[in-house]
Amino acid sequence: MATQLQERRADPVVALRQSLSQMGDQLKMALPSHINVEKFQRVTMTAIQANPDLLNADRRSLFGAVVKAAQDGLLPDGREGALVIFNQKNRQTNGWDKKVQWMPMIAGVLKKIRQSGEIASVDVHVVHEHDKFTYRPGLDTVPVFEPDWFADRGAPIGAYAIATLKTGEVIPPEIMNVQQIEAVRKVSRASDKGPWVDWWGEMARKTVMRRFAKRLPSSTDIEAEFERDETMLTKSAALAMAAEPEVQQIEVHPPLGRLDALEQQIETQADVSGEGPADEQRGEAHSDAVTLQSAMAEIDACETVIDVDRKVQELALMLSEEDGDELYVHAGVRKTELGAKK
Repeated sequence: MATQLQERRADPVVALRQSLSQMGDQLKMALPSHINVEKFQRVTMTAIQANPDLLNADRRSLFGAVVKAAQDGLLPDGREGALVIFNQKNRQTNGWDKKVQWMPMIAGVLKKIRQSGEIASVDVHVVHEHDKFTYRPGLDTVPVFEPDWFADRGAPIGAYAIATLKTGEVIPPEIMNVQQIEAVRKVSRASDKGPWVDWWGEMARKTVMRRFAKRLPSSTDIEAEFERDETMLTKSAALAMAAEPEVQQIEVHPPLGRLDALEQQIETQADVSGEGPADEQRGEAHSDAVTLQSAMAEIDACETVIDVDRKVQELALMLSEEDGDELYVHAGVRKTELGAKK
């Protein structure tokens, strides 16, 4: 408690820089060998200082987003990826908390694809109504795309992605019109706010690239990248990870934890019987308390990245702020280990 109090009284920038410095070893384990951990920390601090809202956001979610960026091997520099704010309903205060999520940008996604070793070139573009675009399946190898960069290009009408392997083989393009892209947006959990409003072009390109990625060599592992991208979650996926979500911007209610479930069960029994919980029930609740060590053990038992994400969201709520931050870092390391097994 004394440490937390001192941190609150300290300059938030200094406190955050110290926290990132303490995460150095964990970030080094998560980062690929070609990214220097000091550079990653420096870029992260620059991004946070450039957006004051991040300084005031929930630290646990901020550190979790930073670990995800490290796992992806991308810099949160606004080009390869960004740390973005979303609002989550606080069930205790009935207000809204500022949370942080990691959003890979299309430049970062393309960088990952090129690093796979099998792709010679890859492109993804939004097409506008005044651009010249033609493609004849079976006749054309690649589309003809001629935008007039210096004129009014008009409204977006679609997007496409195409790639050439190092063998010279051209993978036929994936083409989506704006209606198809909008259909994806409408089932997104952030269809009317957040990235789909602020970065429609980015989200459109990521949408067509996600579909196109299914035809890329498996070594690119880009589908796993999209699975970790919370901005690409659909409403149904969000519902699977949360209980009765109410979305303001991007809002996710954490799943009911074991202690909450037990408390709910005891309250239900009390309502029926008119009596309070028995002594043995109180003892059971106390013995079921989650410690940092037990939470880490549960994370280590997870066999998929998705399971780790769900488990850490559940367990972090039962820990103190400091232990929760450490659990997010531990979860990031576990996800890195799972990725290395593929």
